Amino acid sequence: MSLLSLAVIGGRGRLGSAIVRLAEADTAFDSATVPAGRDIPLLNAFDVVIDVSHHSATDALLRQAVVEKRPLVIGTTGHSPEEREAIRQASEKIAIVLASNFSVGVNVLFHLVRKAAETLGADYDQEVVEMHHRNKLDAPSGTARSLAEILCEVKGKPYGELVRDGRSGEPGKRTRDEIGMHALRGGDVIGDHTVVFAGIGERVELVHKASNRDVFALGALRAAKWVKSQSAVPGLYSMQDVLGLK
Repeated sequence: MSLLSLAVIGGRGRLGSAIVRLAEADTAFDSATVPAGRDIPLLNAFDVVIDVSHHSATDALLRQAVVEKRPLVIGTTGHSPEEREAIRQASEKIAIVLASNFSVGVNVLFHLVRKAAETLGADYDQEVVEMHHRNKLDAPSGTARSLAEILCEVKGKPYGELVRDGRSGEPGKRTRDEIGMHALRGGDVIGDHTVVFAGIGERVELVHKASNRDVFALGALRAAKWVKSQSAVPGLYSMQDVLGLK
């Protein structure tokens, strides 16, 4: 079986360097074709491209990937509505895995949060709390946003209508459907996420804590293997698809 050649955009960052290191140790990958850096190489030399650089690079990468028919794994967060639409349009022509978090555990959390929201119903107030290291640029995290999006989907209402970022002053009583979003920053925390379902007389908390960045890199490599096998079927996929949780 031929080795999988992999391009990593953003390979000098925290996550990118972990992906490169673990790909070099994985016998499924051709480690000689794993570049580091943020520049976009000629993609036709690679079977799959993983982008963990910055969302500002997405448009250029999509254009090139569509021309060269390369499947993508996109792990950048903070995309604007226009950038998200560009990803959707590109997915009509190539296979794309878009993931706010590659961790297998986090994606199980996504699955469980949906089930809990459907089962507990509207009588349980919902809050999302995330914490990351002091150098993280965006807030809330992409993972926290994904968690809130799941809650909004279950409620059948748009994100902008339900999600409330923090509270201060006198915001008034909590409304029935609102979803609180809280971002904490400090130290070297890799990523903690908690979803709280608070009812009358009981509270359910679903928690994921990452203590090693390798869990994200391993998930990205798993997504790369999967999207290569799916490359003949254009579409916009998630880690839920990769893990067979849908």
